[in-house]
Amino acid sequence: MREIELSAGTIEYRDTGGTGPTVVLLHGLLMDASLWDESIAVLSAEHRCVAPTLPFGAHRRAMRAEADLSLPGIARLVAEFLDRLDLDDVTLVGNDTGGALVQLLMCDTEAARVGRVVLASCDAFDNFPPGLTGKTLLLTGKLSPRLFGLFMQQMRLRPVRRLRIAFGWLTKRGDAATARWLAPILTRAEIRRDTVRMLRAAAADTDILLATAEMLPGFDRPGLVVWASEDRVMPPDHGRRLAELLPWGRLVEIGDSYTLIPLDQPAELAQVIREFILTPETAR
Repeated sequence: MREIELSAGTIEYRDTGGTGPTVVLLHGLLMDASLWDESIAVLSAEHRCVAPTLPFGAHRRAMRAEADLSLPGIARLVAEFLDRLDLDDVTLVGNDTGGALVQLLMCDTEAARVGRVVLASCDAFDNFPPGLTGKTLLLTGKLSPRLFGLFMQQMRLRPVRRLRIAFGWLTKRGDAATARWLAPILTRAEIRRDTVRMLRAAAADTDILLATAEMLPGFDRPGLVVWASEDRVMPPDHGRRLAELLPWGRLVEIGDSYTLIPLDQPAELAQVIREFILTPETAR
């Protein structure tokens, strides 16, 4: 993992390097960049893959006390990250709440470094926080950081992680990854403080993606929507609605997967992204 100092603090990221088209991959709440490891293994033969670990609760470097950890604040952090690495004509990919960040950047007239986007089973419209999992998580953000940490200790147990209010409806096969993602929040007080701040900021603006959706038809670059056909957290109808809103939009469904397609079907997702980058005109 590499590191870069940004206005909010130090961000860790994975960068495969290379001269191929650049793909930047964004994860969701209580996840880190390793969400994309298996998809990157397929894509990196022909693409430069960059995956930052954002301050969504599984990060290992605490943010500054004054950092804006709201959803728009973290979207601006992603834009700053692209600028600092001087990444152009980027294919920006977002899964889970990472897709919400992509939507915010699609509506940012200054996000000129984004050449095309992929929204993969993500928060959209009125589904924020998403499903029972997201709603439960935002409720825990009302606790003090200390009580939040005590509450989260039960997530050490696999049967608890597999509950539908936890990761049970997010991934079919990724329990080992979810256990790893929880380590910072279970062991470090400063990460718990960041996470509670982030959750409270999210709870203060739950209509943000409804307003964002109204601006998506103005996105004039290629867009691909990839949805898990068995998704129980992100409504399948939202995938169709997103694809219809985008002037260059197209929908692809992937089977035998829940929301976290990069864990459940990483190779198939990578192939869909690869084909989209090679032939973006088919997205019309």
